[in-house]
Amino acid sequence: MTTISSASAAFTGNDPENRLFGPVPDVTGQSGYDTDHPARVGFFTDTSVCIGCKACEVACKEWNTLPMDDSHGVRDVIGLSGMSYDNTGQLGANSWRHVAFIEQARTVDLPMPTFGRPGDDRRGSGPSVAEGDNDGSLAAAQQSSVLNAEALSEFDPQTGQSGTDKQIRWLMSSDVCKHCTHAGCLDVCPTGALFRTEFGTVVVQGDICNGCGYCVPSCPYGVIDQRKGDGRVFKCTMCYDRLTDGLQPACATACPTQSIQFGNLDELQARADARLATLKSQGVETARLYGRDEDDGVGGAGAFFLLLDEPEVYGLPPDPVVTTRDLPSMWRAAAAGAAMIAGVVISSFVGRRPR
Repeated sequence: MTTISSASAAFTGNDPENRLFGPVPDVTGQSGYDTDHPARVGFFTDTSVCIGCKACEVACKEWNTLPMDDSHGVRDVIGLSGMSYDNTGQLGANSWRHVAFIEQARTVDLPMPTFGRPGDDRRGSGPSVAEGDNDGSLAAAQQSSVLNAEALSEFDPQTGQSGTDKQIRWLMSSDVCKHCTHAGCLDVCPTGALFRTEFGTVVVQGDICNGCGYCVPSCPYGVIDQRKGDGRVFKCTMCYDRLTDGLQPACATACPTQSIQFGNLDELQARADARLATLKSQGVETARLYGRDEDDGVGGAGAFFLLLDEPEVYGLPPDPVVTTRDLPSMWRAAAAGAAMIAGVVISSFVGRRPR
């Protein structure tokens, strides 16, 4: 008989090395599944091709029948954030996918053709169409502009040049639950409402959740959330019901640019490594993988990302750590404190003269 545990293998005796963080060869098998279980699946989100269409958000809400909410998580309210085109705002109990819009700007020198505009302050910065005596001057100016734009493809908002033109870029990324290898939410759940599936994902069973909320602060990404008026917690299930029927998650199916890629986690990691190498070879030095490293604080994520800037720019923690990682040191410190107190008490009685 197969026994499935809702806690990490380190707490159930299935992991002889008692690993609370770091790489785990087979996180699904250590959760109690037979050796012939399916391969672990996950998401690879390539933000370099995300267009911010929010098709993933709509597909997620439609498939999972999630209620409407505003940017503050207030249910059944249409509200604009007033800060961005992004009116979802954040992940929550009613929004399991969130496409972030980050606008970045820097001042750059663009020798664009000028047309003698009133207040033109770019005089001398590039050829003017009015100054050209033939079509060659216009072609030369346009070619210069194109070449300069190509040189500026390596956008770094931290460094800029003096000038009167501004270069704008949008960073867009579809955020979701990371389905961590070491999931703090799963470890602290007292009822078993959170469990690891045969696909290696982490799922909430709403009919078992008692609304204690222990899992909310245990998530290093701030993903899992309680639904107001209900008390229970909700998050992405990676469309567990669809996976059991051999289908892809709704969000990955709806993505028009394949920014959200779903599949075997090992294959996705290899694909992400190749994509990163391609971008690096093209001069995109700020590109990086987030959640790919199995030696990070959560043992690697089942949903990882290719980012074009620092994680903090996207609202992601730079160094997430599963909250149960420090349990051994906490217990050692508690034991040392208890021993010290016991020693003080014993020493107060030893050597005391009887009255």
